[in-house]
Amino acid sequence: MQITDVTLIQRILAGEKKAFAELVDRHKDRGMTLAMRMLKNREEAEEALQDAFIRAFSALPRFEWKSSFSTWFYRILYNVCATRLSRRGEDIHMHLDGSEGEGGFDVPAEDLLPDEKYESDEFQSMVTREIEALPALYGSICTLFFMQDMSYDQIVEITGLPLGTVKVRLFRGRMLLRQSVGRRLGSGKLKVV
Repeated sequence: MQITDVTLIQRILAGEKKAFAELVDRHKDRGMTLAMRMLKNREEAEEALQDAFIRAFSALPRFEWKSSFSTWFYRILYNVCATRLSRRGEDIHMHLDGSEGEGGFDVPAEDLLPDEKYESDEFQSMVTREIEALPALYGSICTLFFMQDMSYDQIVEITGLPLGTVKVRLFRGRMLLRQSVGRRLGSGKLKVV
């Protein structure tokens, strides 16, 4: 039975410092994915992730349990990455006007034949590469939504952006992603659900 984040945090707060290593192991891969999507530089992403874990550890006694640890931690990481981007002259929080929209990719189902499964895996891999290539403004939101299966509410909490802005960025990220994947597939159009 896997120990919950709540139990680990209680152990850390009780003085068991090595429980924090378990918490880091549990969240480092997804955190690295987010940091890479935002910063697009492995070394800088690793530094940002380490900085975010240090900040989380220091702030753990003030964790108010209003959200899950992962949401709280990703908020810290998002802010660390946004600060690094602003130092580079990139503004991840710029205001966007535009219509909101819904829609997603028609991704192949899981119960496929082996050759179809291979093609599906290739498609997923291609989409992941294209998300990596998106500007940080959209890539971070798409990563949280598509790759880390976070809800709009969780993304709002992590980014501190209004719901409308999250929806607009996700919509625009999807459109950019649809165009780039369509170009790779040799077609300008992909079915949007």
